[in-house]
Amino acid sequence: MLTLALSKADYLNLAYLGAAVLFIFGLKLLSSVKTAPKGNMVSALGMLVACVVTLFYVTGATAISLAWIGGAMALGAVIGLTLALKVQMTGMPQMVALLNGFGGIASLLVAIADYLRTGAFDEPIWRWDGLAATGLAVLIGGVTFTGSLVAFGKLQGLKITPGRPIQFPGQKAVIALMILGCLALTGVLIAEPESAWAVWAIVGVSMLLGILLVVGIGGADMPVVISLLNSYSGIAASMAGFVLGNQALIITGALVGASGIILTQIMCKAMNRSLLNVLFGGVGATGGSPSAGPGGGQTQQRVRDMTAEDVAIQLEAAGLVIIVPGYGMAVAQAQHAVAELGELLESRGIAVRYAIHPVAGRMPGHMNVLLAEANVPYEALLDLEQVNPEFEQAGVALVIGANDVTNPAARHDTGSPIYGMPILDVDKARSVVVIKRSMRSGFAGVENELYFMPNCGMLFGDAKAMTQALVNAVEDM
Repeated sequence: MLTLALSKADYLNLAYLGAAVLFIFGLKLLSSVKTAPKGNMVSALGMLVACVVTLFYVTGATAISLAWIGGAMALGAVIGLTLALKVQMTGMPQMVALLNGFGGIASLLVAIADYLRTGAFDEPIWRWDGLAATGLAVLIGGVTFTGSLVAFGKLQGLKITPGRPIQFPGQKAVIALMILGCLALTGVLIAEPESAWAVWAIVGVSMLLGILLVVGIGGADMPVVISLLNSYSGIAASMAGFVLGNQALIITGALVGASGIILTQIMCKAMNRSLLNVLFGGVGATGGSPSAGPGGGQTQQRVRDMTAEDVAIQLEAAGLVIIVPGYGMAVAQAQHAVAELGELLESRGIAVRYAIHPVAGRMPGHMNVLLAEANVPYEALLDLEQVNPEFEQAGVALVIGANDVTNPAARHDTGSPIYGMPILDVDKARSVVVIKRSMRSGFAGVENELYFMPNCGMLFGDAKAMTQALVNAVEDM
């Protein structure tokens, strides 16, 4: 009889394989709002399996005291729980940006620690592939960390990192030279493994590189940036896995890296732009021309100002109302008022749909998450391809805080930075109502032609207050 003897390392790798399967299954469940909570639990179980078996496997001279590990885990759990309870849903883009940065700096520190540990154990000869992985983990981890901090600052509206892109002559050349320099330093590390100075040089250059890469991108492109940084954090983790020889980390990092790249591609396609144009195009570098209306400027074009009662009459007469949420809804935390309005209209026999543009908000799926929090049925959330044919049948298209994704200039104005971007065809509805604080341009820095069309009316004010006013007006009728 053939017997199969498995070593301790074999059992570890089998456990890692099981954890990887749980990660993949959990990722699949995350593709739907209904199954997302279960997907989180499945993925968390996979991480628990990976952590537990790693702790039991690590023994001997290289082991770290479980007291240190337990203390670090407890501290991290307290911080994570505090953030989960304190951070509002509207702050999730900033939170995701920070988490991406934490993942990047963790991979960087792991790679450096393993490099220094190997030297401390008097092992002057390293494998070239491990050294290459060390250099790449430090490079990508450093870029992810500082790039994520800049993205956080832009999303948070910090003065030190303005939302507009900051660019200077020769910026692309400098970035290219820095990337080549880091790769060259990685080559030095492979040729001379004891050249610790090369590792520290990569750390410094990569962190400056992360700042330069993200500071030149405008606020309108933050959904793409967040997705791309998420991919970077996964790739950095995978490189750290090669450094440690840890299969679970390699697989998990590869999954995150690949899914982030795919999502980035989807975001770019939704804007009809290439990734290079997003990174270096500088969209939003100049503000759009101010317009009439509250907070506006000197343009000769005029808009039609409406009251909540005017809009309520239109809503009552509409057989179909399509609600278009945007970043303004998120800032005002108006998602619950929007859901209340939708329920009220449906109770009166009016069909309600929600039009979701792929890049609406400040992170991928931002509007979906906010509306799901307000218990809006997921079936009512329609993406661009699904909802655009319905606008012609809509009595009212109610735009709440969305700007660039509804601008008809994207169809015909070849000089516009958003030309060619697929937009929501709200202008084709019988009537369009836009809730907006003022006539200021969106993050792309261009004026929205929609606001001056004959079938469009403006309801100026805070999105939450104005939506609640609509609820009250409809109830009064």
